[in-house]
Amino acid sequence: MTAPLEIAANIVMTVSIVLAGRNNVHSWWLGVVGCAMFAALFYSVNLYADVALQLFFIVTCVIGWLRWVRGDGGGALPIRRARLGALGWMVGVGLAATAAYGLMLQAYTNAYAPFIDSAVLMFSIVAQLLLMGRRLDTWPFWLLVNTISVPLYASRGLHLTAALYAAYWLNALVSWFFWRRQMHAAPL
Repeated sequence: MTAPLEIAANIVMTVSIVLAGRNNVHSWWLGVVGCAMFAALFYSVNLYADVALQLFFIVTCVIGWLRWVRGDGGGALPIRRARLGALGWMVGVGLAATAAYGLMLQAYTNAYAPFIDSAVLMFSIVAQLLLMGRRLDTWPFWLLVNTISVPLYASRGLHLTAALYAAYWLNALVSWFFWRRQMHAAPL
């Protein structure tokens, strides 16, 4: 049976994620509300890396909101690509952090699937940092995170969350193309 908290958290986050995909600044404040709800939900099913991730998201939602509004020097932040070297560094650090955090969770907690849960955490951080900077490259990382999240959440009985993460996968794919069109259409 789906808990009311799971339903409410998914409704709020679905609106936030769709708005992010449409390059809409209101995604950020909704993200704060939805992440707080998800933190409580994930704590209740022993997905501690996901709790930490939600707390990170709350802080970065506030920062992302300010960055998107204020931009680099007063104007709205444009959509850009990340540098290839920065992406390589982010992937390397994400893999190392996944292993380290997974080992810590395995050794010191009763975490379910500590390495898979840690991969969701670390690569969500990478994707969120790219999203905060309005980088087009955020969307392939969100595709990866959603691909890992669907079976993880389904295995914990969070079937609504798993189904919505499958829909978020489609949203990330569509958003990738939408942002790319917006980036190329923007005046230089």
